[in-house]
Order: sequence, then C-alpha cells, then structure tokens
Amino acid sequence: MDCSHLSFENKVVLVTGGSRGIGESIALAFADAGADIIVASRKLEDLEKVAEKVRGMGRKAVCIPTHAKKPEDLQNLVDKSMEEFGRIDVLVNNAATNPAMGDIVDTDEKIFNHIIDTNLKGYFLLSKLVGKIMQTQKSGNIINISSAGGVSPAAGLGPYCISKAGINMLTKQMAMELGPYNVRVNAIAPRIVKTGFSEALWSNDKLMAQEYKLTPLKVVATPEEIAQGALYLASSATNYMTGHIMVINGGAFF
Repeated sequence: MDCSHLSFENKVVLVTGGSRGIGESIALAFADAGADIIVASRKLEDLEKVAEKVRGMGRKAVCIPTHAKKPEDLQNLVDKSMEEFGRIDVLVNNAATNPAMGDIVDTDEKIFNHIIDTNLKGYFLLSKLVGKIMQTQKSGNIINISSAGGVSPAAGLGPYCISKAGINMLTKQMAMELGPYNVRVNAIAPRIVKTGFSEALWSNDKLMAQEYKLTPLKVVATPEEIAQGALYLASSATNYMTGHIMVINGGAFF
C-alpha cells in the first residue's frame, strides 16, 4: 500500500505545548514521518528532552522557550523559526491551560481572562503570524487542538469550554480566509486524553464511571491517537478538507 501521503520529508512542523502530553506525541509523530521539528513551551529543559528524541530519529529539532499568552514570545518564536528553517509548513497550536474547575458564576475574572488569553488569544496571535508566512509560501497547514468541550458544555469546565468553542470558530474563519492561498486550517476536538493535563479527570473513578456510561468504547484517548489525527489532517490525504473540527471522543454522546 502506498502511504507516501503520510510522508513529511523536507517539511518543517512547529508545535506549541510541545514538551509533554499531546504536544510531545504530535512532535514525535511528525518526526517519525520525516519532518524537522520546532517545539515550544515555557521550560527549555523540558523541550530539550523532546528534542533529543527527535534528533534520535535523524531529524532536526529546535527548542524555543515560549509563553503562549505573551505576544512578544510568539513573535520571537516565529522569528527564530524562520531564521533556522526559512519556512513553516505545519503549525500545531496545542498550548493550553485550565487552572480552575467550577461554575462560571463562581469564576474569578482574572482566571477567566488567563484561560481565554492562553487558549484562544494565543492561538489567534500565533496563527496570524504564521498565516501570513503561509500566505507568502502559497501552502501550509494549521491544526488547532480544541476539545469536545468546545462542541458541548462540560460540568465545571465552563471557561475552558468557552475558549475551545472560540478555537473552533477561529478554525473555520481562518480556513475561509486562507483557503485561496492553498493554506488549510482544521481542528481536533478530543474528549478526555490520558495526559498529565487532564489527570484530575481520568484519575477520578467516580467521574470515569459516569464517563463510560456515555462512551461506547469505554476508554479514554491516548496522546498517540490524537497525534495520528494531526498527521492525517496535515497530509495530502485531506487536501480537500479545511474548516473541519475532527471530534475524537470514543463515540461519546452528550
């Protein structure tokens, strides 16, 4: 079987939140498919561990410490990426935060702003910067890691769900605007993924018992499964797909 559409030889992939969890798995999946990788997150020491794995696959890896809610950090990320490689073929917006759980009426405004600034505004700012580069290249893929919570509400996760719903519309809007430049924009909306980020959910036996009542497959996703979805969306197998929100949820109904 010809799987050349899943080859990313001579491609440059930028992954935010790339030091662990979904971001790390996505970086390694693209490296395994032949891409050179730029990983960004706040801590250099964590990024270097991922970069070592990428280099062990024979690919180039660049680490750029970046805070996803700081415009100056995002500009620096893009500038250094272009200095190193001269192009960005795939952007995966993955950096996210969710420091609080509870009802919206009890959510402090500062917490709400922090979540929106990181999860939504951060995606907007970086997509804007990279989108201009891709317009000039006349090619590119942007993949936003959203959430099933951006499609339907989830108890205790209101601000997070709102930020992810915004990402879904950002995806559709940018797909419409960048399509004429041969730039595709899609999103992945997972339910629960077994990462440190979501450990408070999947480690809660009572919550998971309820979750499995709604999930026909009776499992949570692995980061590697989300990474394979990102590979698919960035590949030539989906050349006619843009503005799509790929929900990966084990068949869950709401």
